[in-house]
Amino acid sequence: MIHVKDMLAMAIEAGASDVHINTLLPPVMRINTELIVMDLPEVSNEDAAELVIQMVGEAKYKKFEEKRDLDFSTMIDDGSRFRVNAHYQKETIAISFRAISNQVPDLESLHLPEIVRELTDLPRGLVVVTGHTGSGKSTSLASMIGVINKKYKKRIITLEDPVEYLLDNQSCMIEQREIGSDCPTFASGLRHALRQDPDIILVGEMRDLETTSSTITAAETGHLVLSTLHTVNASQTVERIIDIYPASQQNQIRAMLANTLQAVISQTLFRRVDRPGMVPCCEILLCTSAVRNCIRENRIYEIPNIIETSRRLGMQSMDYSIQQNYMAGFLDREEAIVRSSNPGKMEKTLPAKPAPEAAQVEKAKARS
Repeated sequence: MIHVKDMLAMAIEAGASDVHINTLLPPVMRINTELIVMDLPEVSNEDAAELVIQMVGEAKYKKFEEKRDLDFSTMIDDGSRFRVNAHYQKETIAISFRAISNQVPDLESLHLPEIVRELTDLPRGLVVVTGHTGSGKSTSLASMIGVINKKYKKRIITLEDPVEYLLDNQSCMIEQREIGSDCPTFASGLRHALRQDPDIILVGEMRDLETTSSTITAAETGHLVLSTLHTVNASQTVERIIDIYPASQQNQIRAMLANTLQAVISQTLFRRVDRPGMVPCCEILLCTSAVRNCIRENRIYEIPNIIETSRRLGMQSMDYSIQQNYMAGFLDREEAIVRSSNPGKMEKTLPAKPAPEAAQVEKAKARS
């Protein structure tokens, strides 16, 4: 029988970002995007059940059996923390672990555009970080909170499912509330947060109409609100938020969103070729008056063109970010081409090798 702490300690030592358990297979870990079978025995359904019980206890396990899904976090002896989802597939238990760093990374170390740091100076409004699962959204938000925590004296309330990075009180006073244990839902936590004198609210995910509505209301009432969505670009993000609402309310929400949205950061992670690790490529949308008019008048299709022509303001398209990271020597050319929105154009744009002087500059920055 595998002990969960021993298995996770092996994964941490190997530098894994994720561990997955399916019955009748050995545990599998993900290292720099690649799945690697761990040197452990196959896991039976009884073993998987015991692993869940080791982490949450008998009472929560009974709730898991009823609801068939359970999100929680767990910690091993060295202090390493994991976000965990236990679920059923083919009537057997499966478990997914995501390693959470003990240290909130500095914003510079993430290689995000400088405009992301400037967004931490906003006094109010909504900033949305988007991307698919595992694209680094939570890490980017934690790093942004880290910048605010050092620079300002503010009260920050986070609503997370589960709490990932543990944030220390530095200049700011921070409360971290976990959905399911500290409050029942995001929407409930948001309603009460407005009575708790926050300056900044972090909402782990705008996952339904009630949460989205409460998030936008919080931004309207003068708070800086940071949140996430599972969308791949800025235009889709705006459309997704509007489409959550019934058709009869969509004109109203366009006006509200045009007034409150400050920025959308859409990111995806690429495997680095210069050293082990990952680097984000980002699309950045800043809500200028032109963007606000597009949202208000339902001309979302014009947003990509505004992004392309507003680079001097700090906006950038995903393809531009991919190109810049390739020229810095971070990305594989084939992967950069395949994952761009226009592979044919990107193939013509990228030289066979990145400019060596650009790569040297970026490497020097990384070392410093």
